[in-house]
Amino acid sequence: MYNYRLAVNVPNPPEKAMEYKKIKPHKELEPFIHFYWELKGNELERQWERVFPDGCTGIVMNLGNTCLTDNGSVSMEFGKTYVVGAMTSFKDSLIDSDTYLLGVCLKPATFANFYTYASQNELVNDTVEFEKSKAFNSDKILDSPFNYLDDFFYGRIKSRNNQLQLVINDIHSTNGQISIHELSKRNFTTVRQLERNFKKLIGISPKEYSNIIRFQYALSLIKNSDKNRSLLEIAFKCGYYDHSHLTNAFKRNTGLSPSQL
Repeated sequence: MYNYRLAVNVPNPPEKAMEYKKIKPHKELEPFIHFYWELKGNELERQWERVFPDGCTGIVMNLGNTCLTDNGSVSMEFGKTYVVGAMTSFKDSLIDSDTYLLGVCLKPATFANFYTYASQNELVNDTVEFEKSKAFNSDKILDSPFNYLDDFFYGRIKSRNNQLQLVINDIHSTNGQISIHELSKRNFTTVRQLERNFKKLIGISPKEYSNIIRFQYALSLIKNSDKNRSLLEIAFKCGYYDHSHLTNAFKRNTGLSPSQL
């Protein structure tokens, strides 16, 4: 699973503009949860933090002052819990000195293992406040945040089955370079049924999900390649037609060209 965060719009960002850490869940929850994360602002200077699409749904609680997210269109208030739908483009949040966010990155199609909710396509690119019955307890969570999250999610498991897991494995094993017809054929289903299940359980189509995984693979190659490797070579390796095709995918997912990352 690829996941990148990027600080943007700060000409000379301080080295410790924020504290961000990831923690693995208890092993019983690993089939459903990628990781827990904690983000704290610790400098006087504000900065926008940009997150790229990864095909996952998230849960986040604000334990600090009001935090602007969704490119400034949503205000997350203290003590409230929010569900963040799968993204098809980048998302910016304003990180201030008193920002304190605690979150959960769920694995694709596992939201339904814990919650009864509307189809995930209703949450795409959106941040929605959870009702109290599904929210974290702000008084209890502060004592031992990650132990609290382990207990919370372990007690909510409704099913241990992920009906899209084999399909997701096929997408990841090919780094997003597999046709939807081949996916349906391998998994003994129809394209239409595959589309329906992806929209319901992940929120986006299998093609959109594959494109995100392909982009994340390309991003990892750019981040980790030596300087002698050209963008054109990376584009071909990731199944893009040419340099321009790769650049368009990056601008859509990050707002930036590959050379700006």
